[in-house]
Amino acid sequence: MFSLKAALAKPFAKRVFKSIQKWSNNPVETQEKVFRELITKATATQFGKDHDFISINTHTDFVKRVPVRDYEALKPYVERVVAGEKDILWTGKPLYFAKTSGTTSGAKYIPITKESMPSHVEAARNAILMYIHETGNAKFVDGKMIFLQGSPILKEQNGVQLGRLSGIVAHYVPKYLQKNRLPSLETNCIDDWETKVDAIVEETLPEDMTIISGIPSWVQMYFEKLQEKTGKKVGDIFKNFNLFIFGGVNYEPYRAKFENLIGRKVDSIELYPASEGFFAFQDKQNEKGMLLQLNSGIFYEFIKADEFFDDNPKRITIGAVEIGVNYVMIISSNAGLWAYNIGDTVEFTSVTPYRVIVSGRIKHFISAFGEHVIGKEVEQAMQEATANTDIRVSEFTVAPQINPSEGLPYHEWFVEFENNPEDLSALAKKIDQSLQIQNSYYFDLIKGKVLQPLKITKVEKDGFQNYMKSIGKLGGQNKIPRLSNDRKIVDLLR
Repeated sequence: MFSLKAALAKPFAKRVFKSIQKWSNNPVETQEKVFRELITKATATQFGKDHDFISINTHTDFVKRVPVRDYEALKPYVERVVAGEKDILWTGKPLYFAKTSGTTSGAKYIPITKESMPSHVEAARNAILMYIHETGNAKFVDGKMIFLQGSPILKEQNGVQLGRLSGIVAHYVPKYLQKNRLPSLETNCIDDWETKVDAIVEETLPEDMTIISGIPSWVQMYFEKLQEKTGKKVGDIFKNFNLFIFGGVNYEPYRAKFENLIGRKVDSIELYPASEGFFAFQDKQNEKGMLLQLNSGIFYEFIKADEFFDDNPKRITIGAVEIGVNYVMIISSNAGLWAYNIGDTVEFTSVTPYRVIVSGRIKHFISAFGEHVIGKEVEQAMQEATANTDIRVSEFTVAPQINPSEGLPYHEWFVEFENNPEDLSALAKKIDQSLQIQNSYYFDLIKGKVLQPLKITKVEKDGFQNYMKSIGKLGGQNKIPRLSNDRKIVDLLR
């Protein structure tokens, strides 16, 4: 029996579907409109004055005046905003700073404005509504739903609220979902991640959970604790749980493990949220990739990843991208980020409409020998090698071994297994063959005897969790890099 809430969800979903179709069917015009609005709005800001926004009429003008920047390069402007100055990167002051972990600069403070905040909420809502429109399934809206997220406790800095993105967004859950939402505010405010997950287990066990969402690695921890406590599969504990919503990492390496923990298959929706903006969400269950949000106050540029470190790489807009090319994604937004390198690489899986997958991080790759192996390639290799086997992988990361005690250098795969594979060398061979097929540079280095085939090193149970705990990044939105160009991470795993 459908409730009124479930009945109303379907016409609402249809209306949102039609609205999304309007802009997704006119992508170039949509992006041009966003571009013009951004430049016009920010002309009188300090950044706009410094970069002669008043003279910018075209993308070519923009490229000439506004160089690509990462956080370090934009930091002098951000520091002025954090200090309380107005009209620096965007008009007025931001509503929030999303605090994220930086690599070289310590904490990053990413502004969220009154214009940019709605897209963080609406995109997540629309992802669920598009699922309802496609499948006709709305019954789950009557059950309980959970998002494993950071603390909603915010601090104030010079009149601006400061916190983790997931904690900020928690304050914007629609009223009609408040009664369905878990965990409680008290539990959500627990700082220690392991204590928090234990409390979430106690809160959710007696409930009718229908939606569970979060970064796969941390949801896995929650599922394992549920199973330890009850001795049951998650799907037997929550019989109406049929929708898993995730973001942050590729789900495929976790899928077999999740299905084993749940005891059955469930539908899933992939999201692409970041402090800098909500960029994409999965709009079709049987289509690869996520629908790029072209109508959310974000103007996108793309640079081919293999040209990114050239002196003057070409910056293209949405109308010029090609399917299957690895691009660094550059954004300008109504949060006051301009030609900003978020660090992600994406590939387009479709251009009608524009759908992307996240292929990795521009700083997370292995090219110690010129091979430029990226995250998408290692994840696909692991997926192909373990398909149709009983091998279950909890987590893995890859690093170069440049100075082995004997023989040629190689890629070393550090893998935490759920079970113990009988033949590690056979698994390594399968992974290596897949990598050679995907990456011609790697193939040439193996055939040319510059590298020997990869080797697998087993990581003890909970090794990755213990590593994240040791560096103060257990839980929340933190995740293990899939691969690195050095051995800083793996040296701490031993």
